[in-house]
Amino acid sequence: MPKRHPLDAVIIGAGVVGAACAYYAARSGLTVAVVDRGPVAGGTTGAGEGNLLVSDKEAGPELDLALLSTRLWRELAGELPDTEYEPKGGLVVAPDETTLKALRTYAEGQRAAGVENTEITQNALPALEPHLSRDMAGAFHYPQDAQIQPAKAAARLLEASGATTYLGERVTDILTDDGGAVRGVRTTRRELLTPNVVNAAGTWAAEVAALAGSSLPVLPRRGFVLVTEPLPRIVRHKVYAADYVADVASDSAALQSSAVVEGTPAGPVLIGATRERVGFDRTLSTEALRRLATQAQALFPILAEVDVQRVYHGFRPYLPDHLPAIGADPRVPGLHHACGHEGAGIGLAPATGALIAAALTEGRPPLDPTPYRPDRDFTEGSAP
Repeated sequence: MPKRHPLDAVIIGAGVVGAACAYYAARSGLTVAVVDRGPVAGGTTGAGEGNLLVSDKEAGPELDLALLSTRLWRELAGELPDTEYEPKGGLVVAPDETTLKALRTYAEGQRAAGVENTEITQNALPALEPHLSRDMAGAFHYPQDAQIQPAKAAARLLEASGATTYLGERVTDILTDDGGAVRGVRTTRRELLTPNVVNAAGTWAAEVAALAGSSLPVLPRRGFVLVTEPLPRIVRHKVYAADYVADVASDSAALQSSAVVEGTPAGPVLIGATRERVGFDRTLSTEALRRLATQAQALFPILAEVDVQRVYHGFRPYLPDHLPAIGADPRVPGLHHACGHEGAGIGLAPATGALIAAALTEGRPPLDPTPYRPDRDFTEGSAP
């Protein structure tokens, strides 16, 4: 007979989003379990760079989530040990005056929404980044941008939550009663009884939704990252070209790349990021790697003499309107979603967890949850 556990909620997914949901649910007094078919941070989280960004988000619902998460990550950095939280700040650079002018307009809109940023003139850039190409026309500095080690952050959040964790167990069914309401989950090893299930399954969130008789148009979006040999701190901030913002917001399925270059406490420089929708194809793309290396050298010519020691890739959970699905699914009572963050899940995890905790307890949400409704029209507001 399968073992049964009465729980307030079962969270499917042990990445950083699922871990944050467990953490904030537990802080709200709930008893939760976390189930994952792999290890902690075994999916998108483990393949992430650890970006905690506000600089790449224009005013709107995603930026609202990011600003809340920025504050929460600062709090968590003081509560959780060994997450490598680093408030390094971001630097968005413009190669020419036309791009710099567009950045000014973009930054002005962000400031009105609560983002801190400052224009950096061409002459002042070497003081912030001595090795940055002298060909840049100027930049904007974003002091709220930060970085964290994502796998460690997920593990620390799960530990702090006290949640019972079942790893290496795939969810095969979401159990419902005669009225269609959630009553538990079945895994490859057991049944867990609960009135609430949280779908934090990342790129597999569409499959989990389907198990409950619901739907979400989550698709994988592949990305590659280059990792250099250990170096002195030659890159002080998170540095990227202005066209990265357009790549993040694009709906194109084709390969897109815009270098994001940053140093790490351990020494290696991380170079991302590419985006393409190719399903779960894990084939190494030499074109993607070539583009990243070329673009990184354009930003930091010193990298031309540096060895790349390894390459890794992952799949971002993409939704067509570029907003995550967070909250209760009215189509299936007791089903909640916390997925579709694409490449921003690490940065947006705390705010997502706080929203899910409020939904589970019927408490007051920390911000308006309406834009993230799981049953919304995902074609509305899509980028052109």
